[in-house]
Amino acid sequence: MSAKDLLRSHSSVRKYTGEQIPKETVIDLIQTAQMAASSHFVQAYSVIWVTDADKKQKLGELSKNDFQFKTAGAAFLFCVDFKRLQVAGQKHGVDIIADSAENVLVGVADVGIFAQNFVIAAEDAGYGICYIGGARNNPKEISELFNLPEFVFPLFAMTIGTPTKRNETKPRLPVEAVLHENDYNVEKYDTLLDEYDTTMENYYGSRSSNQKMSNWTKQMADFLVEQRRPFIKEFLASKGFNWK
Repeated sequence: MSAKDLLRSHSSVRKYTGEQIPKETVIDLIQTAQMAASSHFVQAYSVIWVTDADKKQKLGELSKNDFQFKTAGAAFLFCVDFKRLQVAGQKHGVDIIADSAENVLVGVADVGIFAQNFVIAAEDAGYGICYIGGARNNPKEISELFNLPEFVFPLFAMTIGTPTKRNETKPRLPVEAVLHENDYNVEKYDTLLDEYDTTMENYYGSRSSNQKMSNWTKQMADFLVEQRRPFIKEFLASKGFNWK
């Protein structure tokens, strides 16, 4: 299919056939991901390929997503990484400033863009993937499990493999809700979000599995009514990121 059709066909996969992904394929996907844009070319990312069965199981448990790790063809942990940049600075007698709020944002953006390149390459090869933000449920324990040093922290995990089935593509917000021309327009949201809620109610009620009665605004209200993972700021400080 075309690149546009591939991008528009994405859906998360949580159950795989268990077929292992060859090392040469993993390396090829990583090399493709590395061609992603990077702010000032810092390339502030590293990936842990989890091939040890015990660590893979433990990562699934700590992420509270152990089911999909059991059948995945490969599992990865994507990390923001300024340790390599620290070593680069030391080669020139410089102590880099890694812990500014700006650099945290740079690192998160670098990992996200890199990972999406990885995903597109994987789906183009016929694999399915699932991002696992649950890696931030227990970042301290996961860091210890993989010996992540100062200036490195896990952003999300990912499973990849041959899907047992393809899920329907979930409807996204209407373009009008995310595209603003010249000025930000908040007044359009009441109407557009009501329309989107109807779309999502129809989707959830008719999809082939896990049918439910719900809509987008209710899900977001329930999700964002309380602070999520309040320990993250303290954890990042323990890894050397103090938000200067």
